[in-house]
This record gives sequence, structure tokens and C-alpha cells, in this order.
Amino acid sequence: MILVTGATGNIGSALLKELHARGVGPLRGLTRNAARAGFPDGVEAVEGDFAEPASLKPALEGVRSLFLVSRLGSDADILDAARAAGVEHVVLVSSITVQTHQHLGAAAENLAVEQLLKASGMAWTILRPTQFASNALMWAATIRGHETVRAPFAETALPTIHPADIAAVARVALTEPGHHGRTYALTGPAPVTARQQVEAIAATLGREVPFAEISRRQAHSQMAAVFGSDNADAVLDVTGGDVNDELLMVRDTVSEVTGTPARPFQQWASENADAFR
Repeated sequence: MILVTGATGNIGSALLKELHARGVGPLRGLTRNAARAGFPDGVEAVEGDFAEPASLKPALEGVRSLFLVSRLGSDADILDAARAAGVEHVVLVSSITVQTHQHLGAAAENLAVEQLLKASGMAWTILRPTQFASNALMWAATIRGHETVRAPFAETALPTIHPADIAAVARVALTEPGHHGRTYALTGPAPVTARQQVEAIAATLGREVPFAEISRRQAHSQMAAVFGSDNADAVLDVTGGDVNDELLMVRDTVSEVTGTPARPFQQWASENADAFR
């Protein structure tokens, strides 16, 4: 039994589809609302809430492999529950900022979860993806409204990754030998700037999407109202305000692990065009 947490999210939903398409099973997806999950036929939907680790006990029953996205609840309690249930292998989604921005609070928290997993006694595989292509959905309402997309650091090019590529690496790690005790830094196939992302979405839509660069201060003011000042600073650092060679580096890990090249941003834009129409 494989349990996929975050099963309705960008990575988890893609992972369930990959596993199901390859006949892997039995499969179980964790969700807060099983009736609305919409999982592939044959995937068992179970309800649970990371904020209440005790609610995970039924979901973990009989599970041998666990796909876990970090920092969605008390990771120490979740890992304790997994170990108590007899889980043998955990594939954890962490962040590349553990390597590139260790001074940031979120990176330190991710590193702490990694260390908890390594000390748990369970076999582990750690995935450290860079910026998600799906972060572009933050512009969806603006683009649907035919308004101007405004973003800082317009020319900073990050090797943005398609969430389905994270899922593809997770699928291999969960089902094939040789991945226990491995840590994988994951990126897309090429650097892409915020301006280029908007241009790719515009090309998919077949119409112009106006773009304007704004200052870090302007961006911080907007983001702090939603995420808080410290979180806004952290996001701005890793999207252009404090980039380094390690963060900008394109890695071949996706193709090396899966045998298939990483998907370009344009593919993600095409697959998600309806969100911007």
C-alpha cells in the first residue's frame, strides 16, 4: 500500500495518476474531503487532517510507502504516526532552499523535517524542488481580467519545475530500487524569467498579456498583506532578491531518475491555459 498525502494538490494528484496509469497498487490518497477528491478509479480516498495527527491513523493502516509534503502539519507527529503504523519508506518533498538559502526560516524548517525523517528509522528519499511552474497561477485572476501582470525581478531566470516532474521522480523513488537514502535537487530544463512566463501564457492564450516590472518594495507591500512581512521577504529573496549560482543552476536530475526530460514551462502553460482564460 502506498499513501499519497496532499493527494488533490499539484504534485499529489499528478503522482496518483502516474502510479495508477502504471498499474501500481494498492493506492490510497489522503484528503480532507473524500467525497470531492475525484481520484482515479481504484484509488482509495481516505480523510485525514495534518493538523490532527490522530486522524491519520486509519489512513496509515497497512501502508508501507508514504509520499509526504513537508510543513503541512506537525511533521514530528506525522512521522511518529507513520513509524508506529509500520511504514517502511517515506518520500519527502522538501525545498532546494535547504541548499541555497539556509539562513531563511522556511529553509531551516525544511532541514529540520529532513533530519527528523533521517532519524526516524524509516528508509527515506528527499526531493528538493526549485520554484514551481504552478506559482504562475498567482497571476490567473489578473490575466483573466485582461489586466497588467506586475512582478519584481522581471529578468531573473530561475529553472522553474513542472509539478508533474516532481511527481514523476517521486513515482520512481516509491516503486523502483536504488533510491533509499538519496537526496535529489530538482529543476526544470531551462531558466525562465517572470516576463518569459507571462509571454508563454500569452502565446497559449493567443492574445497579448501586458507585463510591468515593479520594485521589490512595491512587491513586498502587496505580499506582506497576504503572507506577512517575513514570509514576503523570504519569497522575494528566492525569486530574485538574493539569488545565487546554486539557485540558478539547471540540473538533469529529472531525466536521470525518470529517463524522460523535464517539461518546459511552455508545456505547463499549455496544460493549464483554462485557468487564465
